[in-house]
Amino acid sequence: MSRFFVTTPIFYVNAKPHLGHAFTTILADAMTRFHRLMGDEAFFLTGTDEHGDKIAKASDEAGQSPKEYADQISGLFRALGPMLGAKPDHFIRTTDPEHIKTVQKVLQKVYEAGDIYFGEYGGHYCFGCERFYTEKELVDGMCPDHKTRPEYIAEKNYFFRMSKYQAWLIEHINQNPDFIRPARYRNEVLSLLESGALEDLCISRPKSRLTWGIELPFDQDFVCYVWFDALLNYVSALNYPRGEKFKKFWPANHIVAKDILKPHAVFWPTMLKAAGLAPYQSLNVHGYWLVRDTKMSKSLGNVVEPKQMVDAYGTSAFRYFLLREMAFGSDASFTEEALVGRLNADLANDLGNLFNRVLSMTHKYFEGKVPSPTAETEEDAELKRLGRDAMRNFQGHFAEFRTARALESLWELVRALNKYIDTSAPWTLFKNKDKARLGTVMYMLLEHMRKIAVHLWPVMPEASVKMLEQLGCCFDLDKVNLAKEPEVWGLLDSGLAVLQTSNLFPRVEVPEPAPPAALEVETPKAPAAEPKKKAPPKAPEGPVGPADSIEFADFQKLDLRVGTVLSAAKHPDADKLLVVQVALGDPEPRQIVAGLADRFSPEDLVGKQVVVVANLAPRKLRGIQSQGMILVAKDAEVTRLLTAAGTVDDGGKVA
Repeated sequence: MSRFFVTTPIFYVNAKPHLGHAFTTILADAMTRFHRLMGDEAFFLTGTDEHGDKIAKASDEAGQSPKEYADQISGLFRALGPMLGAKPDHFIRTTDPEHIKTVQKVLQKVYEAGDIYFGEYGGHYCFGCERFYTEKELVDGMCPDHKTRPEYIAEKNYFFRMSKYQAWLIEHINQNPDFIRPARYRNEVLSLLESGALEDLCISRPKSRLTWGIELPFDQDFVCYVWFDALLNYVSALNYPRGEKFKKFWPANHIVAKDILKPHAVFWPTMLKAAGLAPYQSLNVHGYWLVRDTKMSKSLGNVVEPKQMVDAYGTSAFRYFLLREMAFGSDASFTEEALVGRLNADLANDLGNLFNRVLSMTHKYFEGKVPSPTAETEEDAELKRLGRDAMRNFQGHFAEFRTARALESLWELVRALNKYIDTSAPWTLFKNKDKARLGTVMYMLLEHMRKIAVHLWPVMPEASVKMLEQLGCCFDLDKVNLAKEPEVWGLLDSGLAVLQTSNLFPRVEVPEPAPPAALEVETPKAPAAEPKKKAPPKAPEGPVGPADSIEFADFQKLDLRVGTVLSAAKHPDADKLLVVQVALGDPEPRQIVAGLADRFSPEDLVGKQVVVVANLAPRKLRGIQSQGMILVAKDAEVTRLLTAAGTVDDGGKVA
């Protein structure tokens, strides 16, 4: 049995999960499911990177210890997988004791081999990237990623002899074309390596400057550089060096975004070589998700939160859109309008319409049972040839992480089946009482639909299982052999009962944003009867405002702040109340008892940003202290949390 080990980069806990994290997680999950369908034994690793300058700074600003802060944000990333329908086999944290032991073992091994030495270095240090930059790497004196001027730091540190492995790495990349893919990134790395001598890597930070890290085993006055620590998660999670998982699954297939190409394409393979480990199998690099053609940024307020999209459109549609929209290696643009467009065109119009039409006709013509096929025509043979090509192309592209091209290949079959319905005209065959031909046509459609549903399991597993159930089938991973699906025909048993309709992919519209409000905004109801007319009051002099208008000074008394829900639980003594912990930028979370249980589950709230009246007088609600009010906007039918248009730092003021 072949084996497949796939990893996401472990996500840095300096911010909450966003669209980029969601895409990488979904892609890794889809690749894992695909390989399992192909008969491989697969292992999917993700987790969080929790050491370094940025975490120490962020935790200090939050009034927490680094560990408390890391626990909080890591919990959000752990919850990301289930929310996206992803099932990692292991979630690692770089604060895990076993990981720390592995890092120190590798450091000691490389040190004893003479590949780590002590020296003095001065360089341009970007705290955002947590790395030194050379003059060549700076753009107009600025960090190319953060657009800030690095600080020049000169200090004594430990260095890894990375330059020693430059020639080996160039040769390895040239001899293994799939080591870094797509080709543009392989060429970028080769250009970097061949343009000048590869410098040694500073792999320590003095404790006089930073204590939040893994202590060097050979010098207790220094901690390990965050990248040397973090990259080792890919083997520590497998219980390197003697673990059965390591023996079974290494080498890995890594998925990373292009902004961390150099650490994974240069630092990591040279580290592996120095430690006596085989290099990874492949590094698969994807582009950025842009919002309105601009890179996501907290300062721009254009960060897309995955949970909002999943809540609005469902896991299946969200997964399909991300895997269909981003061409492997290229940037892609995210808009809610584009997501709805894909959902309506591909899922509702093409796939959903196909299932609805065929299931309905099966009930109309064959009492809801899969018919038996008879002699095939040239039209049927051509459809089967097209189907084989579509499935082979899907499998070939998917195996190389080209999910967008894979899905386009499969949709050639989806569209062909809709066209086949029109050209074969089952309604005419039924009218002409040609039941033999009608049975063949319907079986051709139903069997191809089963094959499509099986192929879509890596992309949208929940919808795939439901499609198969609508066809009278049960999904059993142990009985599926995706590689044989293009060649094997007739796996859908005649006589199976199918459902009458399929409503998996209804058409949707982009929802209107909820109206802003200070408290709950009620849509006014029309009066039951025309009120009696009264004599108009004497018009006042000067500007006129609403009868219940307030002065600006009154509004200023409200302390409205944006915060992130850390946890929520049902009130033990009240069915309609939730006890919510909200991060408002204070040293301790704010506890709020909110009357939201009839509209939101605790899981709906965790991770969301809300607007809070922070200076409401504390009071006890059914015995539990409440220190504020969570604001919502609602009309007669819908209640929505009041929140900011984009992600805002906890404690941000509403003005």
